[in-house]
Amino acid sequence: MIIECPYCESKVDGEVKGEHESYDPREDPGPFKAVLLKCPVCNNALLGGSDLEQTGPTSHGWSSLTRLWPQQESHIPWEIPAIVRKSLVEARTCFKARAYSACAVMSGRTLEGVCRHHSTNSNSLAHGLKKLQDTGIIDDRLYQWGEELRKHRNIGAHATEENISKDDAKDLLDFALAICDYVFVLNARFNRFMERKIKD
Repeated sequence: MIIECPYCESKVDGEVKGEHESYDPREDPGPFKAVLLKCPVCNNALLGGSDLEQTGPTSHGWSSLTRLWPQQESHIPWEIPAIVRKSLVEARTCFKARAYSACAVMSGRTLEGVCRHHSTNSNSLAHGLKKLQDTGIIDDRLYQWGEELRKHRNIGAHATEENISKDDAKDLLDFALAICDYVFVLNARFNRFMERKIKD
């Protein structure tokens, strides 16, 4: 069964080691199947899930597997504006393609999108980050993360002897996503929470 292996970073035809189907009509929208697989390349265990779906007027079949464990990368929340989201998507694509310098560049570009969204009117990312900090959009810790992103974005963007490692690229991508979560997602969620409290 085809599934994406995060260890091999590719889609593989997993060897089925066990399956379990379940359905509770009181709680579940439809039948569900959990499948335990072994990656044929690296021998790591993978857990996938599949839903029973209609494939024709009178026929049904199991959907393509979705990886349940190790947990798939989370989706990019809809609260993150398009100018920022596009760079995050491309940073993830670069990481999956093992283009780690490009991942660092796109992670830095994500921050440029945050600055532009908040109209910092700065010609450089360094000044834009400082403006975000001064106006309270990001705190001191996020500013520090942003500074590291900015520095490594420059390393990735210019021809130097320095390289961006896989681990560094993953951390930089995670920092970019965490900053976006804080600025756009958690702030919006907190505002909705406070609106409910005022109405109560």
